[in-house]
Amino acid sequence: MVLAYIGEMNAEVHGLEAFYGEPLGRMAGRLLRARISALWPDLTGQTVLGIGYANPYLGLWRGQAARCISLVSDSSPAPLAWPQGGPFSTVVAEEDCLPLPDLSVDRVLLVHGLEAAGNARRLLREVWRILKDDGRLLVVVPNRRGLWAYQEATPFGHGQPYSAGQLQRLLVRQVFRVERRDCALFAPPMRMGWLLRTAPFLESAGHALWPARYAGVAIAEAEKDVFAAMPAGSVAVGRRVTQLA
Repeated sequence: MVLAYIGEMNAEVHGLEAFYGEPLGRMAGRLLRARISALWPDLTGQTVLGIGYANPYLGLWRGQAARCISLVSDSSPAPLAWPQGGPFSTVVAEEDCLPLPDLSVDRVLLVHGLEAAGNARRLLREVWRILKDDGRLLVVVPNRRGLWAYQEATPFGHGQPYSAGQLQRLLVRQVFRVERRDCALFAPPMRMGWLLRTAPFLESAGHALWPARYAGVAIAEAEKDVFAAMPAGSVAVGRRVTQLA
C-alpha cells in the first residue's frame, strides 16, 4: 500500500502542483527522485506513507507497493478508520493524529512536510507510532546553508530549514536512529534554460566536489530506535495491532 499525506497544506497544494509542473520544478523533481530511488530502490509489497507533498515521488514505487492512499488534512480532530476503498483513495487526517494503526507502515517518506509542520516533534512521534519496529523513515528538508532555502519562489524557500546536524539531532530526540545521510539539489534555483539543461552535470559535480552542507536539501534515512524507547529493565508487553485489509 502506498499512502500520501498532504498535511496542513491545503492552501499550498495548488502552488506545489504548479511548481512541479514548471521547468524548474521538473528539474528539482528529477534530481530528488534519483537520490530517493538510490536510497530506496525496491519496496515491493511494502506499505509506504508519504507525508507533506510526496506525490511527485511516490510514483517511484507504483507497481511495487500494494495500494495507494492519499491522506489530506482537515479541521476534524477525530481519528478516522483505516480506509477500505480500492487501491487508490483519499482520507482526511491531522498531522499529529494520523488515522493509522500502530505498527502498520513499512516506510515513511517525509518531504515538504517537516519544515511546514506546526509541531515537528508531535509529527515525528506519530510517524514513530505507526512505523513497524523495523520500519524506515526518509526525511527531505531544505538545507539551511543551501541556496534553495533562500528562494521563496520555490517550496524549499518556505518553513523551517535544517542543517544536516540539526535534522539528525531532532530525529534522535524523537527516538529514531539515523542510518544514512544524503543531499541533493546542488544546481542553483534559477530558471535560465542553460542552467536547467546542465543541472544533471552540476548535481554530479556537486556530489563529487562540493561540501554536502551547501546542497539545496538535506536527506536522512532513519530507523525506529526501539531499544532506546524501552526503559531499562522493563518487561516487554504485547501490543494489539489492527490488521490491514
